[in-house]
Amino acid sequence: MERELGDVGSKVVFEDHRVRVWVLSLAPGERSAVHRHDLDHLLIQVKGDKIAVDPESDTQSPFRDYFEADVIPGMVTHVPKGGIEAAVNTGAEPYYEIIVELKG
Repeated sequence: MERELGDVGSKVVFEDHRVRVWVLSLAPGERSAVHRHDLDHLLIQVKGDKIAVDPESDTQSPFRDYFEADVIPGMVTHVPKGGIEAAVNTGAEPYYEIIVELKG
């Protein structure tokens, strides 16, 4: 059975020929849809306390194992394309991030 992949974030807030910008908002305990990152992107943490990445077995990301991390508001991470994963808010606070997909 073919799996259905969800969106990279909660909603697109800006898009032009160079970038697409998403926001991702997760309540405590909430899990995002499983999604695939088809573009390199910047992940910018805004608020929260704990976040986890739960990769699928066929992910092409360098992050192949489940991991949890403390949220560092303002931290920017470059992530290469290829990840197939879900994000999980494992903390007690609402989680919020900005994802900037790089089109070229």
